[in-house]
Amino acid sequence: MVDDHRDAADTMADVLELMGHEAKATYDGTRAIEVAASFRPHAVLLDIGMPRLDGYAVAARLRAQPETHSTVLIALTGWGRGADRRRATEAGFDHHLTKPVDPAALQKLLTAIEPSK
Repeated sequence: MVDDHRDAADTMADVLELMGHEAKATYDGTRAIEVAASFRPHAVLLDIGMPRLDGYAVAARLRAQPETHSTVLIALTGWGRGADRRRATEAGFDHHLTKPVDPAALQKLLTAIEPSK
């Protein structure tokens, strides 16, 4: 979970853990790239509107790294217009959710993309 608003990132990481997922929260794009390379998450929930390195740039960098090129990228953002969704897809996001996200919808998405065991 990546969001420059610490409370939002921490709360969403807690929600993900309550849903049975292992989660880590980071608060900026650069750190997210570093953590993802070592943590190798199946999915990253990523805010788009962050300072310095926005979610679009983070998505592009995650796609360029061998460790995270196939990671499922989920935009979790306040930007929900059609143009925002298209730009997210072009940047490499697989899914686009608008804040505030419905936990049941998020769980349904995560269950659908969960790797086979």
